[in-house]
Amino acid sequence: MNTVGPYHNRQETYKYFSLPFCVGSKKSISHYHETLGEALQGVELEFSGLDIKFKDDVMPGTYCEIDLDKEKRDAFVYAIKNHYWYQMYIDDLPIWGIVGEADENGEDYYLWTYKKLEIGFNGNRIVDVNLTSEGKVKLVPNTKIQMSYSVKWKKSDVKFEDRFDKYLDPSFFQHRIHWFSIFNSFMMVIFLVGLVSMILMRTLRKDYARYSKEEEMDDMDRDLGDEYGWKQVHGDVFRPSSHPLIFSSLIGSGCQIFAVSLIVIIVAMIEDLYTERGSMLSTAIFVYAATSPVNGYFGGSLYARQGGRRWIKQMFIGAFLIPAMVCGTAFFINFIAIYYHASRAIPFGTMVAVCCICFFVILPLNLVGTILGRNLSGQPNFPCRVNAVPRPIPEKKWFMEPAVIVCLGGILPFGSIFIEMYFIFTSFWAYKIYYVYGFMMLVLVILCIVTVCVTIVCTYFLLNAEDYRWQWTSFLSAASTAIYVYMYSFYYYFFKTKMYGLFQTSFYFGYMAVFSTALGIMCGAIGYMGTSAFVRKIYTNVKID
Repeated sequence: MNTVGPYHNRQETYKYFSLPFCVGSKKSISHYHETLGEALQGVELEFSGLDIKFKDDVMPGTYCEIDLDKEKRDAFVYAIKNHYWYQMYIDDLPIWGIVGEADENGEDYYLWTYKKLEIGFNGNRIVDVNLTSEGKVKLVPNTKIQMSYSVKWKKSDVKFEDRFDKYLDPSFFQHRIHWFSIFNSFMMVIFLVGLVSMILMRTLRKDYARYSKEEEMDDMDRDLGDEYGWKQVHGDVFRPSSHPLIFSSLIGSGCQIFAVSLIVIIVAMIEDLYTERGSMLSTAIFVYAATSPVNGYFGGSLYARQGGRRWIKQMFIGAFLIPAMVCGTAFFINFIAIYYHASRAIPFGTMVAVCCICFFVILPLNLVGTILGRNLSGQPNFPCRVNAVPRPIPEKKWFMEPAVIVCLGGILPFGSIFIEMYFIFTSFWAYKIYYVYGFMMLVLVILCIVTVCVTIVCTYFLLNAEDYRWQWTSFLSAASTAIYVYMYSFYYYFFKTKMYGLFQTSFYFGYMAVFSTALGIMCGAIGYMGTSAFVRKIYTNVKID
């Protein structure tokens, strides 16, 4: 038996025997081992005591009885009122059953007492399990309720590898709308890339022509000439960003999140990770720890190029930025889980294991990456010299202000992913198994291209307005996607789910905040990397005295 909990709150689960069910006669079960992912996801497996042997049919019979006093009746009534249902596993195949039901008036409550199991086998493997709940018994205090079960074995043609297919929902995930949304986003990418290349090719060619014409004028004409545009800020455009320590840590973390997303999606496409409990989370944790050098390399090299001196502090902040955010949220939600006695409460041993991963795996690998980054690409090799004195930033129209550009920058990237967000949210917060990782891969690629295009256009307009504060602007205009995703999660909570209660609500909004922030940092880093390449390119090609 795994857990029991309200149907509408998927994450609010309790141990199966927290309800006063009774246990069968059989005492022990063969070796069972729990992974890190399962411990974090609140999987609490307990043996039911049902005696089942391979290919041995069991006729309907009682396996135990419940002495129903008032307290036990109240517990069952509460569970039935809140639509509690339980999950159990036979040979790692999940089955779900409902605890009981109320009559129309909501006065009498009934418990399902008879579990009718049908198990399909192919050769010597179990390939299919069905559970039917029967035997409705009215809950009356101070009576005895007998719990019974039966097992029927039947031959099945399902292959062992395909036994999870019946849990997938192709009509939901491969719906026309899903294909259409991908196609739609794809058209948007083609349009955007066309637009960006057209703007940049045409306007940059004009700019280059104008600047080279100005080269040929004599000094008198040049004084009277109207020099304007991005060439004016060539002495300031490669000035280090403000707060370089935080900035480089964010860029390093963003590159690492991108690497993790890419690797985990590829692994999920090759291996069916959804067939094992908690394997997705275990894989993500392992890949995150293993890709720490990526964080150190990009963060450390950027900090060195910006002339940063406190590189050890930068390394620590870069290494612990994401783990601290995730663990902080988990810690806060854990208090509520402990208060609720929920199975989601993370055991102390698991917390220690996660901390050990942070200190003994992530930190040393990050150090390796930082040292490599500082030595291999830590020298500032900018195409233009940086002036000693920063030039004043001229007045510009309100819509050219960095704050406005930042707010508008996230709309298009969000537009390209929000249908996919619906499918991902539904598989996480409702009872669907997400398995179309090819779609997710496409959406990730589309998101990257859209983000880079948008930030390049934003940065071009900013530099044209002779404002050289492009580093933070390019990062934040891409990262503002996170704000739109979080706003969408509010819409999803109120209109697409029926969640209730403090535990589920704090769980939802806490982890949605973590998800949105991580997505924002990733988009910001992608946007900055693309824009940085673009800015280098345009200033390499312009003649400067």
